[in-house]
Amino acid sequence: MDKIPSFNKLVEKSIIEHWDIDALTDYRGSTLQYHDVARKIEKLHILFENSGVVKGDKIALCGRNSANWAVAFLATLTYGAVAVPILHEFTAEQIHNIVNHSDAKLLFVGDVVATQVDAAKMPYLEGIIYIPDYSLVESRTDKLTFARENLNKMFGQKYPKYFRKEHVHYYEELDPDELAVINYTSGTTGFSKGVMLPYRALWSNADFAEHVLGDKLHQGSPVISILPMAHMYGMAFEFIYEFLKGCHVYYLTRLPGPAMIAEAFNKIRPEIIIAVPLVIEKIIRKKVFPKIQNNRMRMLLHMPVISKKVKEKICEQVSNAFGGKFYEVIIGGAAFNQEIESFLKSIDFRYTVGYGATECAPIICYADYHTFVKGSCGRAAYHMKVRVDSPDPENVSGEILCKGPNVMLGYYKNEEATKKAIDKDGWWHTGDLGIMDGDGNIFIKGRSKTMLLGSNGQNIYPEEIEDKLNSLAFVSESLVIQDGNKIIGIVHPDYDEAKNLRFSDDDISKVMNQNLVQLNAMLPSYSRVAKLQILKEEFQKTPKKSIKRYLYQK
Repeated sequence: MDKIPSFNKLVEKSIIEHWDIDALTDYRGSTLQYHDVARKIEKLHILFENSGVVKGDKIALCGRNSANWAVAFLATLTYGAVAVPILHEFTAEQIHNIVNHSDAKLLFVGDVVATQVDAAKMPYLEGIIYIPDYSLVESRTDKLTFARENLNKMFGQKYPKYFRKEHVHYYEELDPDELAVINYTSGTTGFSKGVMLPYRALWSNADFAEHVLGDKLHQGSPVISILPMAHMYGMAFEFIYEFLKGCHVYYLTRLPGPAMIAEAFNKIRPEIIIAVPLVIEKIIRKKVFPKIQNNRMRMLLHMPVISKKVKEKICEQVSNAFGGKFYEVIIGGAAFNQEIESFLKSIDFRYTVGYGATECAPIICYADYHTFVKGSCGRAAYHMKVRVDSPDPENVSGEILCKGPNVMLGYYKNEEATKKAIDKDGWWHTGDLGIMDGDGNIFIKGRSKTMLLGSNGQNIYPEEIEDKLNSLAFVSESLVIQDGNKIIGIVHPDYDEAKNLRFSDDDISKVMNQNLVQLNAMLPSYSRVAKLQILKEEFQKTPKKSIKRYLYQK
């Protein structure tokens, strides 16, 4: 690999090259051009410098996606401080814990988070800054108070005429291993760890994206940011890469519901779409399946001459639901339902499934939709090496290991966990189990932590059972657990569909009894489910919409 360039110098270069074009827009709100971003970054640098922030200090950010969140993040890195993005869906207690554990000096908060956190429970903070206008929510030093009150005056003194391209000079990290971000995993296993990501990992992910999408996205290409930027998946591929490329990023600042997402896709027509499975699955189940799962459509799809044209028309309609202009939809963050995937493949929809983790900032595997193999999550991404720790990787599941510039430095203040995760040869142990075919495609079987053991020692992957269960009647989502020697399925029914059909709770129970018979007919005897339990409320989830498994274990 050639010398790794300075990430901050790439940010500087992008701002200068794209000075007068649109950069960041709050959907249904205002737009910042690249020169506006530069001006705001400069003001925050003045605030940092005059309030006593030094290189390497930690600055936390917690709020919904917005242009000002993005600016605060860029200002932190380009000053030489360490960014600590915190998912705004975390509870107040979790936010307090992360701020304290990370040793953050300042905390940027969004409008909702500002009303939830308690400054008294974050005693080492020097100040809390309000993301919408960068005003002070809390100041514990005279320096910070003075700097904020006199910020415009100080900016005017530093740039008496006007702020120009030649004034943009950012901190240049000389060591690619220098710490840039501490990202706390949402995690489905209960304990959140601070993942230390160096500048090389941010650069490597952006360089990977340029390698695979560089000729698909251009200066000014519109992109919608839906995933939380505090999660590495959204940050890397809906923000950082696009900003370095000179794209125009739109933020759905409020919690985006299906109607708002549909409207945004239609208006903005993004040129690349990054999504988690849940978003895709809901659109297909609610908007597409009802139109094609009738007798007439089934008949047409079984007529060889006509079916091709029908599938082309269905694919066009599905594509239009996402704006119609995208190169491909990249799906990741959780397991993708096989029924939905088979449907998308059958109509030649432009989709692919990637694989990543916070510890790799995030990309590990990817394949362009042209070469993507159904059921897989692609091959080792550009810059990365991937292997399966198994005596027979093509047939026997083993732990997926990866190595390369994307891999974290370790877990903050947790040497023991770091040593367990990264071996002496630099391979990161993902904790995921999978197989690899002869072409290097990875097929994930489940998490090593969630794998169940059958009565005769057989490996049972609950995710595979859940995938089948989620395709059955009235199942909205499910979780498979072990209770002693029995395998139990917990199901949250689709109550909207039940209500439309005027089904009672008793009717739903009868459907679930039928589902159990159907499910077990698809499973080997050692992994059959003893019973289905109905859960009336939705499963509690992490911000990337993974079920918090640890809450439901027996």
